[in-house]
Amino acid sequence: MALPNPLPDNPTRWDGWKNYNSPNYYERLCLDFDSNASVEQIEDNCRRLLIWWQKKLPLKNQPSNPAAQLLRGGLDEAPLRLAEARTELLNPESRARLDAELRTEIVAAAVVEFKKILSFVLSDKKLTEEGERRLFDAGREAGLGDDEIKTAIDGEVERLGAARVASISPPTPVTREAAITPSNGTTNGTSETSDPFAEFRRILRMSRLALDGEEMTDDQRDAMCNVGESLGLAGGEAEDLIDEYVDEMNGLPPTPVAAPGARAAVMAAPVKSKAVEVGRPVIKPCTINTSPLARAQEKQKYANFTNSISCEMLLVTSGQFEMGSVRGDASPQEQPVTKVTVGCFYMARLPVTNAQYEAFDPTHRGKRGPWADDRHPVIYVSSEHAEKFCQWLTQKEGRKYRLPTEAEWEYAARGLEGRVYPWGDELDAGFYANFADSNTTFAWRDTGINDGFAETAPVGSYPRGASPFGIEDLSGNVFEWCLDCFEPYRGKDIVNRRGPINGTQRIYRGGSWRSKASSLRATARHFNMPNYASSDVGFRLVCETE
Repeated sequence: MALPNPLPDNPTRWDGWKNYNSPNYYERLCLDFDSNASVEQIEDNCRRLLIWWQKKLPLKNQPSNPAAQLLRGGLDEAPLRLAEARTELLNPESRARLDAELRTEIVAAAVVEFKKILSFVLSDKKLTEEGERRLFDAGREAGLGDDEIKTAIDGEVERLGAARVASISPPTPVTREAAITPSNGTTNGTSETSDPFAEFRRILRMSRLALDGEEMTDDQRDAMCNVGESLGLAGGEAEDLIDEYVDEMNGLPPTPVAAPGARAAVMAAPVKSKAVEVGRPVIKPCTINTSPLARAQEKQKYANFTNSISCEMLLVTSGQFEMGSVRGDASPQEQPVTKVTVGCFYMARLPVTNAQYEAFDPTHRGKRGPWADDRHPVIYVSSEHAEKFCQWLTQKEGRKYRLPTEAEWEYAARGLEGRVYPWGDELDAGFYANFADSNTTFAWRDTGINDGFAETAPVGSYPRGASPFGIEDLSGNVFEWCLDCFEPYRGKDIVNRRGPINGTQRIYRGGSWRSKASSLRATARHFNMPNYASSDVGFRLVCETE
């Protein structure tokens, strides 16, 4: 929900002004619940929005003006409501209450969605043990706790007067022929409850959707897909069965859909074992819940904190994003685009400063740039130095500090929206980041932008450049070392992607004060020798939640 720059003067070209009377104070200031908004970001958004509304005040004397009719009550109410949101968000106690209220709303929304699935499953007023198990799986995937799921199921069973049915004895294996249910509803002698394909077909027919050739709405299709997935079907399989059902309702000959067991029998092939790659950490397969409720629960469980060296550590909640880019200015190293799921972690709001690093290595003071003070980012540190700093801080505090993986860094920069830059999709002003601007003498400098600094800037100088998670200075100022060494993307879905930890080329990300604008893109990849140190390379901390 980043504010565009500049704010469009015409309200028909921007919807953010409509948030002025939202009950959610974050929305009023065009901030997100996940944004970890700093005092500076709250103040800046409020100021920019107040200025926008102030410029619209003359419309109060032009009642026939279409813009005046569109803005209406906002001309009188917006300044007061924006100021109220600023006051509430700057007060830690009221902000904590708001966060708790928003979490409650997210829980309620998850319960509503779960009850939609529940009502479909109980449409025949019967609940098998297997059906109940799948409902628990669906509820957990939505982020609900077992107690909440049980309460919802018991309440709906009682409300409908439904009966719990004992499980049927283990079924015979499903063959390709048995998986295909004829349009008359028979199952070739196989129990319907033992076969998710047959069970889903049964539920579709009982739903009586799309009767007499009517179209199935998107909401109805989404709800039925959720039911199918709760039965153990993949999203694509559920979609295929819905299409088969719609064809049947329209009087068309259905195209039979095979069960997964049949596909596996056809596609199975010998798998050769692979030797473990030397230097590559062995990561156990895991499932990460990225539902809105699960992410809200992470925020409640893992509070932000400030550590012993005054690093503000912000929670980056779990999520899934597409790593890499196919933009015209993207390099081949950014492809193929790879879907990555990332578990939650803490990341420092700002890069490590000279003062913070020199608490570990006082001799580094002699390596500072002649322009730099305590608040400037540390430079002339190799990835090896950065890792030793993390080890020192881990021993000092008992928390697990390290460098970010490349996937964590890009996710923290782009968020679920997949932004081009941490702040949005355009770099058109000097208040987002420090890069090769008109203050520098580089041949590739952008003479049309002045970011205020010719070399490094004190950390936190660009609050408008914050990422969706409130992380600042991810682009520009200094490159930031990552935990991984370089390896090409593979284009396959992966959880917690991590490249090799040993190699000759260590990744660093984000661009620097010496970089051209394209190097500040959040997908741009850079690498160098692990022992490389330079006037434009630093690092920031990540801390594990467990």
